[in-house]
Amino acid sequence: MTDFILANEPTLRLGCFFGILAVMALWEVVAPRRALSQSKAVRWYSNLGIVVVNSLVVRLLFPMAAVGIAVLAAERGWGLLNTTVWTSIFPAWITFLLAVVILDFAIYLQHVLFHAVPALWRLHRMHHADLDFDVTTGARFHPIEIVLSMIIKMAMVAALGPSAIAVIIFEIVLNLTAMFNHANVGLPLALDRFLRLFVVTPDMHRVHHSIVRNETNSNFGFNLPGWDRLFGTYRAQPAAGHTDMIIGIEQFRDAPALHLHRMLVQPFAAPADTYPINHEDRT
Repeated sequence: MTDFILANEPTLRLGCFFGILAVMALWEVVAPRRALSQSKAVRWYSNLGIVVVNSLVVRLLFPMAAVGIAVLAAERGWGLLNTTVWTSIFPAWITFLLAVVILDFAIYLQHVLFHAVPALWRLHRMHHADLDFDVTTGARFHPIEIVLSMIIKMAMVAALGPSAIAVIIFEIVLNLTAMFNHANVGLPLALDRFLRLFVVTPDMHRVHHSIVRNETNSNFGFNLPGWDRLFGTYRAQPAAGHTDMIIGIEQFRDAPALHLHRMLVQPFAAPADTYPINHEDRT
């Protein structure tokens, strides 16, 4: 099974991506949570276009990527989980689960970091500048942010030493959950409350895309919801309610800003403004 996954990694990634995209897109058509305010054609062209750009950039700059680093770490004994002491005490399944949980925690911390540092917020705010919230928003990240994220992830993999399978599974699950919890869909309230114990739901993450700043700086988790509760960044519901809340940030409110070429220059188009955590007004 391991050899099959490693040999077919690109096919598995693409299959999972297009599969969940199709399921969530259909769900959004059948039972949308909110009415869209912008042209879906423009947003989808731009949001999916940035996926193509990011994929090309990552393949060009990081031919090994995180999976390659995991293979190299296993061969050379890098990382905590590859030490003889660790492997002699803990079975492989515990090591696998721990690796996935630690990688998820690292993504949570990275997300907080991109909200806390103004220079990083300039990159990450492109994700928040979408004026609607649907499945494609989950793939809308600036190429420079993707590059920095990959560097952080590769460093984390080298230090931790997870198996290549753990990295592949984590990245696939992260991609799937990001599109699920960005989808313009709603769940019955009781089901949503139950699922929030195990996974970030669309209603939970939608709060993070509110124009209200203290709501933007909440609910940072992508996979596991426990980090937000543990570190006090959890917010159950938006103040205005899910149907009336305003999506986006204050700086980029015009429809032309949704076009791909405008998205790419957003980090350089305006100052960091007041969204970064612990922001202090500067003259």
